[in-house]
Amino acid sequence: MLFFYVRHGEPIYDPDSLTSFGKRQAEALAKRLSRYGIDEIYASTSQRAKDTAKPTCEILKKDMIELDWCNEKYVWNDYSVAEDDGSRSWAFFSQKFRKLACSKSVKNLGNEWYLAPEFKGESFENGIKRINSEADAFFENLGYEHNRENGFYIEKRKNNKRVALFAHQAFGLAFLSSVLDIPYTELATHFDLWYSALTVIEFKEAEGVVIPKVLTLSNDSHIYCEGLPTFYYEHLI
Repeated sequence: MLFFYVRHGEPIYDPDSLTSFGKRQAEALAKRLSRYGIDEIYASTSQRAKDTAKPTCEILKKDMIELDWCNEKYVWNDYSVAEDDGSRSWAFFSQKFRKLACSKSVKNLGNEWYLAPEFKGESFENGIKRINSEADAFFENLGYEHNRENGFYIEKRKNNKRVALFAHQAFGLAFLSSVLDIPYTELATHFDLWYSALTVIEFKEAEGVVIPKVLTLSNDSHIYCEGLPTFYYEHLI
């Protein structure tokens, strides 16, 4: 199986939708995915995610399957952190969190990094358990049983499909951390997902197990193909 994870296009958060540029990103992505072919299309219940998936569904004539557990509104409750001024921000945006995530004491805790005393009072453990449970059920439905103790999957049935999920940045970092058995502190601190960018993960059985491999992360070649600007270009001007 090839699994395609897509962050929504450039958004308007209120009301939940895409900017005109975000719609162009979604259309560019649809052209790209139509060349590959996608067998199943899933999307978060947020409008911005559904609007990003819609052009792909139309070109490929596929139905969109909505997954409410992928909606980013739930992730905020567990993956945001308290700042010194009393406000809250996404953990991966917080310099305070990022510095702690890179510390030796937190790294030494591995997948139980959330037990660090510095994170007392936060809801990371609740978020991790929720995402793990939902992600494992999702992939089991696709034919893969997650053996978290050993960090791999058991292929319960052959799956040669190409499956796409359209969702969010914050949800995606938590979700990919869960799927790949990489501590959230490592993944969210050093990697990012940009608007309409595509992450492709190969689920290939070998010697009785499946160890997911990322073939491309947050790839935006469809943006180049359409001659549209990228976010890192904007950072240089």
